[in-house]
Amino acid sequence: MIPGGVDGHTHMEMPFGGTYASDTFETGTRAAAWGGTTTIVDFAVQSRGGALREGLDAWHAKAEGNCAIDYGFHMIVSDVTEETLKEMDLLVEEGVTSFKQFMAYPGVFYSDDGQILRAMQQAAGNGGLIMMHAENGIAIDVLVGQALARGETDPRHHGEVRKALLEAEATHRAIRLAQVAGAPLYVVHVSAREAVAELARARDEGLPVFGETCPQYLFLSTDNLAEPGFEGAKYVCSTPLRPRDHQAALWQGLRTNDLQVVSTDHCPFCFSGQKELGRGDFSKIPNGLPGVENRMDLLHQAVVDGRISRRRWIEIACATPARMFGLYPKKGTIAPGADADVVIYDPHAEQVLSAETHHMNVDYSAYEGRRITGRVETVLSRGEAVVTEREYTGRAGHGVYTPRAACQYLD
Repeated sequence: MIPGGVDGHTHMEMPFGGTYASDTFETGTRAAAWGGTTTIVDFAVQSRGGALREGLDAWHAKAEGNCAIDYGFHMIVSDVTEETLKEMDLLVEEGVTSFKQFMAYPGVFYSDDGQILRAMQQAAGNGGLIMMHAENGIAIDVLVGQALARGETDPRHHGEVRKALLEAEATHRAIRLAQVAGAPLYVVHVSAREAVAELARARDEGLPVFGETCPQYLFLSTDNLAEPGFEGAKYVCSTPLRPRDHQAALWQGLRTNDLQVVSTDHCPFCFSGQKELGRGDFSKIPNGLPGVENRMDLLHQAVVDGRISRRRWIEIACATPARMFGLYPKKGTIAPGADADVVIYDPHAEQVLSAETHHMNVDYSAYEGRRITGRVETVLSRGEAVVTEREYTGRAGHGVYTPRAACQYLD
């Protein structure tokens, strides 16, 4: 018996590259429940020129009455203005206590260093947590243009232009901007060993800096991006998959607590009709992978393989994300007064991951054919069974919006 998983990084119905993530809040939270996750924190998006409130209201409307499990929101800040900064204070007061910024995607979500610094200063004052997509998007766009001009259009080039050094450089810059602002920092989807080294150095200095990685970086690699034909498009996400030799640093970071959380960055696009938008131009492949259903099982496989302890599995998948995002002790633990989010888990059952049997609304599995040991049997959300002995007994609308306190790792 384990606590329900907390996935602190999902993108249901996320608009990207002229299309939308294929999981709705209904299908995505049902799949999460099947995988032993009982709480997600999704990202509401501020449109450029729009208010934070407009974006948050739009995401509330998508989710309300549709979720099988409980949910909260982070806020993507893509337009830092005086009004935006004031709104951040109001959102923190009502339980949206984390704000994501992007050093990547110029023209879409990108913020420059000055905008990032101002948002960090605001967070330092209001108790919010800045989450950072740390890649040097300005430099990457130059490399993308050069690759396409050379006729390098296949999916594998997506990984080659989004260089590990540009993830490390942006991670370093984000850490130092946060230090100047006196703000805590949470770096999302860390994939490169050079970026882990930046986080480790900052934490050794005593800075309130945290890091997240995702199953795709722990279990997949550039070998997948290089699969023949257009198959590699299935694995296009940002930060990108890295060469396999980066994985050891990520596992080490999880063991030493230089990385604290494993989330999914679940942002699925169907291979047919969505990923295919980038045939002949890797820069047009929608960025994102499905994974919300697989995280708990893949991390249990890591326990079986001796990479992490069973206790560490619970920490990185349940307890730490709950504390990081102000949900503990309602979430992330089995204790008196908690929400009774409980998973009955069979550590010996074997299963084969496959698109034929998963419940995510996407036409492929990033882990197709992978045999793993461990499987969810029964899932309770707030004491109510949503999966009962491998049968779905939940319903859309059971899941409720959950306001969050500030990050519980800060004074």
